[in-house]
Amino acid sequence: MKVLVTGTAGFIGFYTALKLLKQGHTVVGLDSINDYYDVNLKYGRLKESGIEESKVEYGVMVTSESHPGYSFIQLKLEDKHALDSLFEQEQFDAVCNLAAQAGVRYSLENPSAYIDSNIVGFMNVLEACRHNDVKNLSYASSSSVYGLNEAMPFATSHSVDHPVSLYAATKKSNELMAHTYAHLYDIQCTGLRFFTVYGPWGRPDMAPFIFTKAALNGDTIKVFNNGKMKRDFTYIDDIVEGVVRVIESPCKANSGWNGKQPDPSSSSASYKVYNIGNSQPIALMTFIEAVENAAGVEIPKDFQPIQPGDVVATYADVSELENDMGYRPSTLVTEGMKRTVEWYKQFYNV
Repeated sequence: MKVLVTGTAGFIGFYTALKLLKQGHTVVGLDSINDYYDVNLKYGRLKESGIEESKVEYGVMVTSESHPGYSFIQLKLEDKHALDSLFEQEQFDAVCNLAAQAGVRYSLENPSAYIDSNIVGFMNVLEACRHNDVKNLSYASSSSVYGLNEAMPFATSHSVDHPVSLYAATKKSNELMAHTYAHLYDIQCTGLRFFTVYGPWGRPDMAPFIFTKAALNGDTIKVFNNGKMKRDFTYIDDIVEGVVRVIESPCKANSGWNGKQPDPSSSSASYKVYNIGNSQPIALMTFIEAVENAAGVEIPKDFQPIQPGDVVATYADVSELENDMGYRPSTLVTEGMKRTVEWYKQFYNV
């Protein structure tokens, strides 16, 4: 297939593009390369994909020098005219939308960025699929949609009507928008609720990267909720394996769906939402210990109360993805953090 992957200068998008290429697909990568975090890391990922920074120019397609079948274009999803032109020109078989304004805490500071990218941008993707006969759309949702829900493990059959951050609210909105387009225009829409993803080339605003940097620089880390938190930390290779399986096996309508007892994760339309995570939540202090063991140092800690928009625990029920796609994460956090620390040392010359 020819697949558009948005967010390919980002963490999950970068790995997804490379995995699709390995599977024999043709890939067009798209990213706005915004400055939400260090753009040098984003250009580093692009370079690893064979895209040189000096050749990147807004709206111009660049061909990879090391990965046949891969091209990249810098675009904003909010740029409807440019996005429509790209879809019309390339005629994609499938779209995987991983581009978004990410981050829970940043949504408290700059809420409009989330509306622009996650709502307006996603609307433009849906419209471009509709008008260019793209019937296979997968997209990133988030475990943050579970919000105030305390039933563990989180299941896609649960209510997600009580988000505690605007970021989470935009991701819930994406799911609702996708269902509408699945129902009206028969687009096969599959949403993936990602749980805390980590690994080499990870995001510097997330705890695994922050902890690794602190360990190697001798800095103090802030440990929120006094360390009494759990996260379903999931290694990047396990995540991408699931993403690619979803792209290659688009969802179908649920013939047994009942409007009188509606299952929120499926529909009489070609619509599905999956959790994708490790399904083995790890205590925050245990994860920090794994970072310390990988780095060979003890990290100084500053214990703090929970932050606005944070949830105490995340724990994914991934049984549906296991049953439908054969998805089974396998990377232990000790091994995952070892690889992450090794990459960090190499990339930052520590």
